[in-house]
Formats: sequence, structure tokens, C-alpha cells
Amino acid sequence: MSGVEEMMWCPIVDVGEYDAWTNYSTENLGWLDKSIALYAIEPGHSIMEGDFQRTDTNYSISNPIPGTPISQGPWSPIWQISPPPTTSYVINVDMLAYETKILVEAIGTFRTGLMSKVIATPGQENVPPRCVVVHPIFESLFHKDTAEIVGHVYSMFLWEAYLVNLLPEGVSGITAVLTNNCGQSFTYSLNGTSATFIGYGDKHDTRYDHMETIVPFYEMERDLTKEELTAVKGHCLFDLHVYPTREFEKQYDSSNPVQATSMLAFAFLFMIAAFLMFDCFVIRRNRKLIMAMSRTNAIVSSMFPSNVRDRIFAQAKHENEKKKALNDKSRLKTFLSDGYEGSNEIGDGGDGNDEVMYKTKPIADLFPETTVLFADLAGFTAWSSMREPTQVFILLETIYKAMDDIAKARRVFKVETVGDCYVAVTGLPDPRKDHAVAMCRFALDCVQKMDVLTRKLEVILGPDTTDLKMRVGLHSGPVTAGVLRGERSRFQLFGDTMNTASRMESNGLPGKIHISQETARLLIAAGKEHWVTPREEKVVAKGKGELQTYWLVTTKASNHTRSDTASSDNSGDHDGASVTDLAFDNNLPVTDEKTERLVQWNVEVLAALLKKVIARRKDIVNAKQSNRPASASKVTTTPLEEVQEIIRMPVFKRGKGIEIKEEDLSNAVLEQLREYVSAIASMYRNNPFHNFEHASHVTMSVVKLLSRIVAPDVDVVNSDLESTLHDYTYGITSDPLTQFACVFSALIHDVDHSGVPNTQLAIENPQLANYYKEKSIAEQNSVDLSWELLQDSNFKDLRLALCPTDYDRIRFRQLVVNSVMATDIMDKDLKNLRNKRWEIAFDRKNVEESSTDAVDRKATIVIEHLIQASDVSHTMQHWHIYRKWNQRLFEEMYSAYIQGRSATDPSDNWYKGEIGFFDFYIIPLAKKLRECGVFGVSSDEYLNYAEKNRQEWEARGMEVVAGMIETAHKKFGTK
Repeated sequence: MSGVEEMMWCPIVDVGEYDAWTNYSTENLGWLDKSIALYAIEPGHSIMEGDFQRTDTNYSISNPIPGTPISQGPWSPIWQISPPPTTSYVINVDMLAYETKILVEAIGTFRTGLMSKVIATPGQENVPPRCVVVHPIFESLFHKDTAEIVGHVYSMFLWEAYLVNLLPEGVSGITAVLTNNCGQSFTYSLNGTSATFIGYGDKHDTRYDHMETIVPFYEMERDLTKEELTAVKGHCLFDLHVYPTREFEKQYDSSNPVQATSMLAFAFLFMIAAFLMFDCFVIRRNRKLIMAMSRTNAIVSSMFPSNVRDRIFAQAKHENEKKKALNDKSRLKTFLSDGYEGSNEIGDGGDGNDEVMYKTKPIADLFPETTVLFADLAGFTAWSSMREPTQVFILLETIYKAMDDIAKARRVFKVETVGDCYVAVTGLPDPRKDHAVAMCRFALDCVQKMDVLTRKLEVILGPDTTDLKMRVGLHSGPVTAGVLRGERSRFQLFGDTMNTASRMESNGLPGKIHISQETARLLIAAGKEHWVTPREEKVVAKGKGELQTYWLVTTKASNHTRSDTASSDNSGDHDGASVTDLAFDNNLPVTDEKTERLVQWNVEVLAALLKKVIARRKDIVNAKQSNRPASASKVTTTPLEEVQEIIRMPVFKRGKGIEIKEEDLSNAVLEQLREYVSAIASMYRNNPFHNFEHASHVTMSVVKLLSRIVAPDVDVVNSDLESTLHDYTYGITSDPLTQFACVFSALIHDVDHSGVPNTQLAIENPQLANYYKEKSIAEQNSVDLSWELLQDSNFKDLRLALCPTDYDRIRFRQLVVNSVMATDIMDKDLKNLRNKRWEIAFDRKNVEESSTDAVDRKATIVIEHLIQASDVSHTMQHWHIYRKWNQRLFEEMYSAYIQGRSATDPSDNWYKGEIGFFDFYIIPLAKKLRECGVFGVSSDEYLNYAEKNRQEWEARGMEVVAGMIETAHKKFGTK
């Protein structure tokens, strides 16, 4: 593509390197045989015996004229040539003995590639002209302005290669004269896509001098003028002079003069564009190389301290200097061994075994005075078990980015992150006397920043995010630090200080900074004794025995931590007259703040789904649906009477792909949605378990399961993905209204829950029980209260956005009623009815029904099982999540017992009851999720957690129950 006919690599050999070069070139002439072999296998090449001769036996540097002694040096011997030379005589011929020596000197002045004058062979004046471009090779790519030139690459090209295809087919009669400042000129005839060499000298028709166009064949660099370039002898600058001919004039003599001028201008512009394109390609290639090098340097800079990075570069430079005389040999060996030259890096242990070791010394140092920090996110494993992978990374990226910014400001060196653990150190790479004080300030900043961020992220990532706390451990002492070489080399720390710091973290408490005695001693010596508080009990650390440790506290941090702890233990309370006030007596402002964050998160989730509902409605118009505006008529039946065996799902309609925009949800709709969710939150009582936080937890599980509803093994290329997903998921994925209804149902399913089961509620509120015929009292009450609130005139815009027609309103209510009623798992009649419907839908025993009924029946059952699983999702999540909500449910039931609202002490049968709950409800439910076949990996995830929690409960349940009883006695003041 470049038009180069031959390339030569000629290193520069100094006087003192003559013998070394002679030995090297004699030993490494094997490249010529390999080059010939590669040349032979290229298409279009055939080699006959005798084409390549190897007759020389002396490969020392020679003069191009046989028998003539060489110069006093330095020399630039021809070493590697492509294509391979037909005779080995040219190997090691000194290029500086030619006239190129003055060209090489000019290159040394400008430090860039230059062009020679045209090569002319006496007696061959009709041979088309050729030129040589010489490029300098620098010792370093990074310092071209100062680096030593270690050799040159000579590229010989034929000028005709750059003149062909300049004119379009059919345009002829153009004369091109190539001139240079070295006094040479050559004339070509351009006819269409061909270029013919006419001869040496300027042979254009002088009658057309006034139409001359000059195209320079060089580029000014470093703001040099042409006069400054030509002032240095040894190189040539070429210009292309273009003229029309009489033939060209005849072709367009009868044409419109404007047309002739346009054609000529087009030809000239095309020719100029060709040259510019060539230059652009070269510049673009160089720019990509520089960008790649910059990115590589940035990665290295982020992985290693500056002084370590400099030592790595210095060591590499030193190794290159040691092997400078053997540089080409090493490069050839690397090429022939697929880019790996193991002998330069490692060697055997000297005993012939397979064990190997590096030949060069590692980069490692002892830093005697450092403070190491380990910071872990307490509760992260349990929290992440409830989230999508993207949500997990949002949390980690946000927190780690904030810690990185604090580290830069505090001059703390970040070592690494391993999962949810952040490791940092002070006192290296630059020693500092205040390393302990600086690290403590960094730790305090991080703990406080963590609390601020989790509050903000809870609106995005959902409930329990503020429960995450940073657990920090610090220890001061010496560490060994350096670069551990091998795959993915990185800067690492080793030593007992690292182990002790890790023990400080693992034996610490969430939201606190645990420091060792050594760190405390340094703080006291620095006058910060008021920062240090001894830990009451001694810590038994693995491999350390008993240790006296300390807490790092300040007035600001201590108050902040107490506030956070209160916040993490509270749930929403807007009722004020809850029957369980005895169990939860918390600070109301903190509760309001936490509830507000949960409200905002629910609003964001529902708003995103509502946008999809509106977008789908605009995208598709179902002719079978009623267009009558939705009415707000009062419901005259109870929710249980409205439960449908089959809820009709929309028929699949291919949409137009309209993407809804943010402004499609008006401010009025968004504000009413926020007010509605806030009102729902206020309708939840302050129960330990059945509260607004639990509803938000159920909502989060529903959102996760909905996001996992997929059709596995879908061939996107060979199938209609949208249609396939619709069929496989029974229409749920293609109906945003169904998805909104599922999330809405999770939000309202326990509204006004009194903290007791339906059997006790019937005793306490016989009027309500009579109205609902003593069936699913709490569930029906939640539906009616929430639906009645939605029909309020204050939420008119929200209703119209969600259900603009009676068809939408009826479907939405059916979905909500079926979903909320499905959460009553104690009613035997409802349970038997659900089991029977499951058998009809998925076991298909002696059932005859239409395919539409079959699909809609499955969709109805999947929706009900989705919210059933979400309502008890804590049993199918991480052990700590299960423990948290299990204890809250125990406290709720125990509170009812001591208040006389329940005749049964829950502690009597709690252990066995949980095992039965797992065996007869949770695990069978998780298996049904998997049998539905639409929840992807979540079904396996839920089943695995359920089985693990069941095993863990069987092993530790008695101990857990004893702990819950003890906690309840302390909280409620019972014996």
C-alpha cells in the first residue's frame, strides 16, 4: 500500500563496537534464510535454484567498492533487507560510504525522516526515477527530542507509484513535472489512471505556464520555513508542477470554458486530496499509537507509586543498555519465539530442576514507619444478595470513588480493593512522621462520607442501604512493599502489620474505627490522646492472642455514629397510636428521614414503570379494548369476591418502538404519585415486622424478580425476540401495566396491618371481620383502603395516567386484588384453590381448554407466586437478612403476646415452627418459582438460599431463639 520497493535497517556502529558487531552479524545471519523462506510462501513468488546466493564467508563491515578500505567510523552497515537480497554480498556494506552520509547528518539536525535526491544510474536515463526516504530510529520512544539516534531505516520507492490513479478514468493529457531543490526534474504524462515517465528534465509545454499548479510533496514541521529546511544540505524537497497539454485542450475546446475549468480543477483537487489522505493516514496511525501509549502509562501510574514506577522504567532502561549490542538478536529471537523471550527474564535454579527464578532483583523496600488501614462494608454480603449486579457496582463505585478522592486530598496511598474491602497505607512511598494521625483523619472522613452516601444511595438502591456501615481497622508498624512480578503484576504490601490491621478490622464493629495499641501510642505521642478510648474487653485475634485495643472517637464522629445506629434500627412510623409503641420507642425525626428515603425510592420505581405504561399505550392501540374513559365509581364487592381464576392478558401487538421521554410524566402526575406513596407510608403502623420498611423490602424483591423474567436460550438472530419473550413469559414482559400492578400490590399489601394474624384481628375488630366474612380480613382491608385513597380527587391526574379507560381500570384492579389476596397464606380454602389452579396450569392432567385460557391461567399464577415469594423473600435471601426479619417477626408476635392480644407464647414453638415453615411452604414455593420457568437465575438463587437457611436454622436455630428471647425480655421488661 505504501509503494515501497525495498526497505533496509542499518544500525549505527561506533568505533569501539566494531569487533562486537562483526561477531554478532556472523552468528546471526540466520535471519536471511528465514526471510527467504517467508518470501517464498507469499503469493506470486517462486524461487528457483540459484536465485539467492550465499558465497561470502567474511561478514565484517565493508566498502561498497570492492578492495577499498572502510572509513575510520562510525559506520552504518546494511543489516536486514526486505525483500531478501539475491546475494549476501550486500550484507554489512557501509551506507555512510555512499552519498547518504550528508543526508544522515541532515536527519540528525531535524530529527525526522528526510528524502534523498533521485537515484540516477549512469547510462540508464530512461529508467523511472526512484527515491530513498530515511527515517531515524531513536533509543527511546518517549524522548524523541533528546534520545540518541541508534540507526536508520531506508525505504526506496518508485515515484510512479504515487502518480497513478490521480486522474479519473477518461481524463487525459496532463503533464506532471517533479522537481526538487537539489536541481533535478522529471516529467510524467498522466492519462486517466496511468502515469508514464517521459524523461529527465522539464518537458512540459511552456504555452501553458500560466495554468501551472504546484503541489508541495512535504510538510513543514516545528514551524520551520522552506528556506530554513533547504539551508541544511543533504536532503531534497520535492514539488509537483501540473500543466495541461494541447491534447487536453482539444478534448475540451468545444466545451463550455466553465466546464473545462471545472474538470481541470476537479482533477487537481482530486490529486491534492490523494496526497492529503496519505498524510492523514500516517498522522492518524501515529496518533493512535501515542494514545495507546498514554493510556498504558496512565494505567501503570495508577497501579504503582511514582517512585516505584520510575524504578521500573529505570530498571527496564538499564537492561536495554546492557543488551544494546545484542538488541537485534534479541528482537529476532522474540519474533521467532512468538513474542516471548523467557531467557531474558527467568533462569533455572541451577540444579536442573523445573524451578525457575528471575535473574533481575525485584523492586522491594522495607518501610519501618507506616499505618495500614483495612475498611470493610459491614452487611455488604447480605445487602448484595437482594440486589442486581449493576446495583452492587453502583454502590461500590460510588463509595470507592469518594474514598479515592479523600485519599488524594489526605496524601494516603491506596493499595487495593478486594471485594468490599479497601486497603490503604500512609508512610509510603514517601515517609512521613504523622502517618498515624493522617490515617486516622482519613478513616474518620471515610466513615462519615459513607453515612452520607448511603443516605443518598438508598433513594436509588432501595431499602436497607443505610444499614451498611464501614468497619475500619488500623495498625502501625513496618511493612515490606514492592512489585510482585508475574501475571498482572501490582504493588503489594506484606508483613505482620498487614495481618494485624486485618485483625483490627475483622474484630471491630460497624460504624467504628478499631485501632491497635501501637497506633494509639503514636496518637497519644502526637497529642491526640482525646481521640483514643480503650476498648472495654480485650480482643482475641487469630495468631495474636489477647490484645488491648482502642476505639478512635471524636465528638463529631461519636454523635454521628449514634445517630446512624438509631437510623438503621428504626422503621417508618406515621401513625403515633400504634399498639406496639412498647416495642419501638424511637426518635421520630430520624424515623421520618428514613421513611422519606424509602418513599422517594418507591416513587422512583413506580415512576419508571408508569413511563413504560404510557409509552406502551402510545406505541400500541388494541382494537378490542374499550376506549370509554375510566370512571371512579365506588366498588360494591369485597376484594375476595373479585378474585379471578384467570386474568386476561393483552394480546401481543408489535409496537413502533417509541421511547418515552421524561417530560411525558407531567409534574402533576409525579407530585401526585409522591403524595400517594407518602400517604400509603403513613397508613402503615409502627409494627416491628409488618411496617412500611417491610413493604419496601417486598417491593424490591418484586422488582428484582420482574427484571429476571426472561426466556432462556433465545436465538436473537433467528427469532423475533419481542414476540418470543411475550409467548414464553405469558405476556408479562410485554405488559407494563401488569408490572406496575405487581409493584403497586407489594407496596400496599400490608397497609394498616395491626400486628396480629387474621384470627386475632377478627376478635379485636368483629365489625371488620363481619364485613369481610372473616376471610382474609387484613388483606382485603389493605386493598380497600389503598384503592379508596387512589380514587380521591387529589389523585385524578395519576389515575388518568395509569388507567385512562375502564378496560385499564378493571384489569389493574383485578391484578391488584389477585396479588394482594395471594399473600394470605394461612387461609386453607385459598391455599387449596391455588394448588388446584397450579395443577391445572402446569401439571395439565385431563384438562381441556383453549390455548389462550392456558396461557392467561399461567400468567395469573406466576403473578401470584411472584408476590408470595417476595412477601417471604427474607427466608430466601442471605442468612443475615433472614435473621433480621425473623427477629422482627418474633418481636411483633411476642409484643402481641405480652399485651394479651395472643394466647400463645411464640417462643414455645418458634424453632420447630420455622423448620415446618421451610419444609411445607418456603422450599415448595421456591421450587414452584423454578418450575414456572420464567424467573431465570433468580429461581435457583431463591431455592439455594432457602435450603441453606433451613440447614443453618436446624443447626443454630435453638441458639438463635434463645438470643431472641433474651433480647425480647430486655426490650419488654419481662422475665
